[in-house]
Amino acid sequence: MIEYLVLISCLGFLAFLIPGPHRKYAAIIGWVFIVAYLFFDLPEYFSENNILYPIMAVLSIPFLYITIKYLLAGNTEVFHLSRAAAVAFLIYAPFTYIPDVGNLLITGVVTEVVWLLHVFNYPVTLDAWNIIAQNGFRVEIILACTGIQSIAIMLGVAAAVPTTLRQKVFAFLLVAPTIYILNLFRNVFVIMAYTGQWFPYWSDVASNGEYGYESFFWAHNVIAELLALVALILIAYGLFVLIPQLGNFADDLYQLYYGEIVHDFDRIRGKGPQNPVPAPVPEAAPASKPAGQDDDNRPPQE
Repeated sequence: MIEYLVLISCLGFLAFLIPGPHRKYAAIIGWVFIVAYLFFDLPEYFSENNILYPIMAVLSIPFLYITIKYLLAGNTEVFHLSRAAAVAFLIYAPFTYIPDVGNLLITGVVTEVVWLLHVFNYPVTLDAWNIIAQNGFRVEIILACTGIQSIAIMLGVAAAVPTTLRQKVFAFLLVAPTIYILNLFRNVFVIMAYTGQWFPYWSDVASNGEYGYESFFWAHNVIAELLALVALILIAYGLFVLIPQLGNFADDLYQLYYGEIVHDFDRIRGKGPQNPVPAPVPEAAPASKPAGQDDDNRPPQE
């Protein structure tokens, strides 16, 4: 079921890339089903004691409401945001929907991680083509461990606004190699921490009932997640320097979503208008005016 939600979301965003009046509805399909995916995947997140994605799922509800509202209104910033998501899916789709492509990437990551572990004098064995073992503990490397999701998302961000060929090339060089290499060291850290049982603490918070899982929880779900977040923020800052239009785009999005949330929150608390306020009836204007007289009271033009 979850795989179909992602597939429908992917198809919606890819359809958004095709010019036509259907684009806003295709983007809505993409956003609705990716949010649905977050909620359907909650049991797995809870089983891993992962709190980041459940928080994202809760926050996605107001995000989805505002996004749909402004897509239907034809808002430029939200269309650019949808283009970022569409480009991210375009990059990610081959790796998740063509098994040979995804497996090739996983194999490369496994090979390089094992090599790095040996460089750090931490010998491991392969129990299977993508399962690394040591001290009786095993870690499976899946597509989510390759960094391709983060690479696709950040390249999508870079594609949100029009850029030159030079900016595209430098954005790719900033994002893809950096995230890929950092992710290799992330995997090395998690494997060493889990198989070496570096963090066997606070089992009431970190345990899922599996022996030794606490070390995996702290290494993978907390430390590595926080460091990855910091790395993505730094890479995003680099993209803003490289593509100044992204800074303006991010500010416009912040103003739009934050302003909408504050407006709705104030309305719920009774501090904003609950219903449209009727405009005052204008006085009758003179049938004519002296030649050359300017109209200083005309409404502002959009």
